[in-house]
Amino acid sequence: MIEADVVIVGGGPGGYVCGIRAAQLGLKTVVVEADRLGGECLNYGCIPSKSLITVSKLLDKVKEAERYGLKVSGATVDFLQMQKWKSEVVSKLVSGVESLLRGYHATVIFGEATATSKGSLSVTTATGVEQISCKNLVIATGTRTSSLPGLDFDGDLIVSSKEGLELKAPPRRMLIVGGGAIGLEFASMFQKLGSQITVVEIMDQLLPGSDPDLVRVVQRKLEGRGGKVYLKSKVTRVNKKGSEADVEIETPEGKVIVPADKILVSVGRKPRIEKMNLQELGVRTDPRGYVITNEKMQTNVPGIYAIGDVRGPPLLAHKASREGVVAAECIAGLPSAADWKVIPDAVFCDPEVASAGMTEAKALEAGYHVKRSRFPFASLGRALSAGEPEGFVKVVSREEDGLVLGVQIVGPEASNLISEVALAIEMGATVDDIALTVHPHPTLPEAIMEAAESAAGHPIHQLKV
Repeated sequence: MIEADVVIVGGGPGGYVCGIRAAQLGLKTVVVEADRLGGECLNYGCIPSKSLITVSKLLDKVKEAERYGLKVSGATVDFLQMQKWKSEVVSKLVSGVESLLRGYHATVIFGEATATSKGSLSVTTATGVEQISCKNLVIATGTRTSSLPGLDFDGDLIVSSKEGLELKAPPRRMLIVGGGAIGLEFASMFQKLGSQITVVEIMDQLLPGSDPDLVRVVQRKLEGRGGKVYLKSKVTRVNKKGSEADVEIETPEGKVIVPADKILVSVGRKPRIEKMNLQELGVRTDPRGYVITNEKMQTNVPGIYAIGDVRGPPLLAHKASREGVVAAECIAGLPSAADWKVIPDAVFCDPEVASAGMTEAKALEAGYHVKRSRFPFASLGRALSAGEPEGFVKVVSREEDGLVLGVQIVGPEASNLISEVALAIEMGATVDDIALTVHPHPTLPEAIMEAAESAAGHPIHQLKV
């Protein structure tokens, strides 16, 4: 019997971070992982997808280089080498995670864990069964991809994002079911790699829940490159014909048939909790199966915690990691809690979309008197000199005192720009605070300053309205 102060089931961005922090705090820590450390994000999502997106963006830049005076001919993508490079990136990071855990003296067990009681688990490993006794249990089992009736994954024609990242060549025609973050990242990536893209989304806009102003920029770019988007639509039938299929789509204008060589289904995720026996343990879940916790990551059962995607949306790696730190610190007796104001979000489509805090619609819904201001990247020297003029920064502020409520960005490096905004909101910054902060020139973050200057009533590089 292995005894521990804390056992974390799941070694993803939430679980392994929780394990590192718990071990740092002197707790006897065990991390149980059924597959590979790093979880879905590191192995099958965030990192491999961004690796491939980097290649697709580079290829796109090379193809349009002649307009900048750089003549390149014969540029092609070696998909096998690209996949090899992606795998090397992932393997290096996975090894790093394992080294950190072991370096802090956390025990790592690879196997399938089943909770047998509040303080004990059974772990089936490659060599047998391990029994673990623990004072505290942290559930960090994450989520798995959801499927749709009639669109069951077969790993060949109908694939999930995990399988989509392992393709050995770009499909000639890819149909993507689901226009959320994952769907749009795949759409942008494979479009640049040469695929004809069709996106089917049941809601009335891509990236449901995002500011429609931002989404329109992304959709316009996707369609401008020859992609097709069907909103308020759904797939009703897939007629397979060997290695391809005719896909029947029900749209507001009627039924259409779209041929496809690959159908990528990305319609959400569901919690992976089957082995945890939560009902027997008395742990409460919501109607969708997500584990309910308080701000300290504690469930209703003392000594049992939950972190990351298994707690529910937003399903983001950085949110899971921060929750892992909170859980570890609370177990160690520190006064920690989920007291952040915002969880920034980023989508690596083309152009990138990022957001922190409230959208204009959410702020109005919350009863604020809202002022909004925008600054286009087309007016920014760095964006023009980089050949990426699309998009804008939008600042949502409280009208009476300029308190920044939220910022949305669509455009180049939005994923990197949003962190400045998240810090500003956490610090309670006003638009004057951002406007008075000197930003280096020429850089992309100047767009945030310029939008703040506009909100403060004294725009410099655009006319006052």
